[in-house]
Amino acid sequence: MDWRDGGLCLREDPDLFFPIGNITSGPTALQIDEAKAVCSRCPVARQCLSWAVGAGSVEGIWGGTTEGERRSMRRRAMRRQAQAAA
Repeated sequence: MDWRDGGLCLREDPDLFFPIGNITSGPTALQIDEAKAVCSRCPVARQCLSWAVGAGSVEGIWGGTTEGERRSMRRRAMRRQAQAAA
């Protein structure tokens, strides 16, 4: 069984996980919070996040994170790797 088969997002409207608009605007921020709430209860959130971070630029909420949050995670990981190599 693939980890995706266990995602709680399968029981939700897919649009919930792909908010449109400025992430700081009221309706978009609420939608992001709702999507993250689903992720917080999801048994495969860790695998989902790992996939999204590894995949690179992926739109939407994955593993309870926004694209910008995952970008920050990748940058921090790259800095740690560079520091460890130095």
